[in-house]
Amino acid sequence: MDIRKELEKRILVIDGAMGTMIQRHKPTEADYRGERFKDWHCDVKGNNDLLCITQPQIIRGIHKQYLEAGADIIETNTFSSTTIAMADYDMQSLAYELNVAAARCAKEAVAEFMAEHPDATPKYVAGAIGPLNKTLSLSPDVNNPGFRAVTFDEVMNAYYEQISGLVDGGVDILLIETIFDTLNAKGAIFAVKKYFRDTGKPELPVMISGTITDASGRTLSGQTLEAFYTSVMHANPLSIGLNCALGASEMRSHIEELSQIAACFTSAYPNAGLPNAMGEYDEEPHQTAHFIEEWARRGFVNIVGGCCGTTPDHIRHIAQEVKNISPRTLPVLEASY
Repeated sequence: MDIRKELEKRILVIDGAMGTMIQRHKPTEADYRGERFKDWHCDVKGNNDLLCITQPQIIRGIHKQYLEAGADIIETNTFSSTTIAMADYDMQSLAYELNVAAARCAKEAVAEFMAEHPDATPKYVAGAIGPLNKTLSLSPDVNNPGFRAVTFDEVMNAYYEQISGLVDGGVDILLIETIFDTLNAKGAIFAVKKYFRDTGKPELPVMISGTITDASGRTLSGQTLEAFYTSVMHANPLSIGLNCALGASEMRSHIEELSQIAACFTSAYPNAGLPNAMGEYDEEPHQTAHFIEEWARRGFVNIVGGCCGTTPDHIRHIAQEVKNISPRTLPVLEASY
């Protein structure tokens, strides 16, 4: 079940969008609330992570669809399950519970899938750790560039609680993703190391995935791809990669660059193209898969999948395209004395 051994053998496929699939169910305010939160004092529609508690069958069903489509790694529905992000709904106290519930939803989906497909290749649950709605590198006030809405310790503590819930829920991997501010990511990395040091539990593999936000090839906090890579590699991650913001066409040059410098495995899960005027994604599954197949053929990637706008159909096409292509080989690094 060691994921490193699997990554040496083949390209692994990570799942696609969760939010896109949730919206297909057209959940109402009442659906989000469920029985437990029917009298909650503010609106909770749009709090997708809450569905792990109130409508777990929806989340389990989405995980199953991605597994059936060929995903090797499924992400927990926990993109915003931190005390900081949940403050938008005054649900900070639920952070730990949300992460445990989400991890269990995903693990149950894997168990069901493996019971139905006993000869399937191993499947892994990645605990999704999102970027927060507050940033350590940028001021929310244009008139006060030195102001910060949050401190490093607050960020680290929020991530620490999330990580403890994900681990207690049984995830196999921790995935720090959609990183637009490397300082936030450092808070998450510190929290991971601190959690395993405090508890004495065996460390889980960590995947790190950044987000290039514009044509300049930089993150929102201003780093080039190489600078981003250099500043997180102390975490000794299982993989480093890119996701979100860009479609596969726009991401190509960046993932090629990353594949040339990364000492670890590489991952890429782009959006289904760029959003249209209505904020929706139009790229067809075969189009996304065509781009990713070329990356795989050129030896850029070890883990591939989809982000915003992608569906089980996208993942099915991607899995088909890469299944017979050898994974990227890791560079042989010179020994340092």
